[in-house]
Amino acid sequence: MCLLLSGSTSGPASMSRIHPSDRGDGARRAARTAAAAERERQQPAVYTVWKRSSMGFQGTDGFSVYDAAGRLAFRVDNYARRPKAFAGELLLMDGRGAPLLSLRPQIFSLHDRWNCYRVAPGEEGCPETDKSSSAQQLFSMRKCAALQSTDDAEVHMSTASAATTSGRGCRAPPSPPSGYRVEGCFSRRSCKITRSDGQEAARILRKKAGGPTAAAASSSRPVALGDDVFSLVVRPGVDAATVMAIVVVMDRICRKPYAPMACSAQ
Repeated sequence: MCLLLSGSTSGPASMSRIHPSDRGDGARRAARTAAAAERERQQPAVYTVWKRSSMGFQGTDGFSVYDAAGRLAFRVDNYARRPKAFAGELLLMDGRGAPLLSLRPQIFSLHDRWNCYRVAPGEEGCPETDKSSSAQQLFSMRKCAALQSTDDAEVHMSTASAATTSGRGCRAPPSPPSGYRVEGCFSRRSCKITRSDGQEAARILRKKAGGPTAAAASSSRPVALGDDVFSLVVRPGVDAATVMAIVVVMDRICRKPYAPMACSAQ
């Protein structure tokens, strides 16, 4: 009996001596996991933008935005392409339908100015809400040239835009706002969004399907999809909701008429 007690008492100690690296392995695994998560955060976020409302009604003109995992990340549902004087409010929502940002045209503007506001819980669709408050405004955006057929546009962030728009309830310390500039041809889905310091914040590219991994030899070359499907690449540290709001406004101020198309090779 004494031998059994002695063995049971010394067993854990001996086991700790036989396997001294158990705790070290756990710490190394945790460090590798944290390093992998950090590398993932440093990678650009790639979204697929489909110029179609997720509601799926005939004649709707919205957006459905999917992340790299195929999850619905943002959406703009069921608004009609009407003249700017009657356009009204556009609402950018997350994938679950929670409103994030409100976009409104400035009626008397030669440069097609639009203003973007944060949406507080319970304020969406409320006409009494003071949407002109500088505390709610995120940015104003306009075309660079009023009389030239160019897609270039400039974004001026408001002084209150230093607070985060993630909707998680925590605000970052105020900092001087930085603007953005859209350069290239949005109508052809080939343009970039740069910061005021010239650093690229996001890029819009034509979406391609297929490639060298396709089974059939005839489909081994990438196929460009129609203009209603394109890629949006957002750099690390850039708020994706703000970038998507810029994309929605660009779609409104560019002069190309809206004509839904099925995916097609070009």
